[in-house]
Parts: sequence; C-alpha cells; structure tokens
Amino acid sequence: MSRSIAGPEIERLIQLLAKLPGLGPRSARRAALHLVKKREQLLGPLAEAMAVARERIVVCSTCGNVDTSDPCGLCRDPRRDDSLIVVVADIADLWALERSGAVSGRYHVLGGVLSALDGIRPENLSLDSLVARASDPAVKEIILALNATVEGQTTAHFITDLLTHLQVKVTKLAHGVPVGGELDYLDDGTLAAAIRQRTGF
Repeated sequence: MSRSIAGPEIERLIQLLAKLPGLGPRSARRAALHLVKKREQLLGPLAEAMAVARERIVVCSTCGNVDTSDPCGLCRDPRRDDSLIVVVADIADLWALERSGAVSGRYHVLGGVLSALDGIRPENLSLDSLVARASDPAVKEIILALNATVEGQTTAHFITDLLTHLQVKVTKLAHGVPVGGELDYLDDGTLAAAIRQRTGF
C-alpha cells in the first residue's frame, strides 16, 4: 500500500483529477500540485467556475447540447437552417463540428451509440425525439455525423431504418473521416471536407 504524502484534502483532489479523461495518477498529481501552488490565480477561480457550472448548466430539451439555458443558444439561433439536422453521438462531437464552421443546421445529440458490449440499446439513446424532429415537414435532410467505428456505423444503419417511412433525405459523412476515427480528434479542415462531401446512405 502506498504511503499518503499529502493531506486528505489534496489526496481527494488528486483522486478526482485522475478521473478526468487523459489524466492518469501521475498527471493528476502534477495538476493538483500546480493548482495548489497557484491557489490565488487558478484554484480559487476554478472552484468558483465549477460551482457556477454545477448550478447553471442544463441539458437542452430540444437537441441535447449543454448550455445555461433551455433551449440552448444553438437551438434559439434564428440564422440556422431548420431544414437540416446533424445527428451526433455526444456533445464533444457537436462542439467539434461547430468549431469547424461547416454546419449551419440544427443538431441532435444521441447520448452515445449502440453497443452490445456496453449494454447500450436503442432505448438508451434519444431516438424517439429524433424521429419526432425528423417528422417535421420543414426538415429535409438528416446528416448522420457518427464516428466511423463499428458501433457508429451500426447506429447509423439503425437510424436509417427508423427514418425510412419519412420524406427526409438521410446522408452520412464522406470518407474524410477515417475508419476508426473519432470526430473530436479530427482537425477542422477534415471535418469541413467531410460535411461538404457527405453522401447518401
């Protein structure tokens, strides 16, 4: 059993930081030490920002994005194209597409992808609300912007089958997205090209 070097408060901070993606125990210790050293400049403001975020951030009931208002700023934006809905697995993918500036339509966050191994079934995703939104006569196209993984493509085929009875065009991202690639890790140019070169399912 390893000996505790710091007090329980700092150990708890390290344990919580280690749960963040990309941070292991060593990185978490370095980050915690840096925060402790920079208490006034970093730790205090970070704690305040996190408290505010915890109180104010909500999930948009329309698209599934996170914001401080419901509906979110993207759903309230009158400049966006109501005829186009871009379906993404999670919020990180939505943010990645927004950074690229390639999308002017609306979004729909599924909350994951179908995965038998992880126990994610159709009822665990926001598919009913997607079908309801796609049923709106104003919607002309659904872009399935899902990761080029087995689970992502399985989910895309499932959604395509769900929407076959509707008068809506279903497209997917072009081959600019590499097989096995994840949207959040792609550069803006690749994402923009993939949106421009989208194809029918």
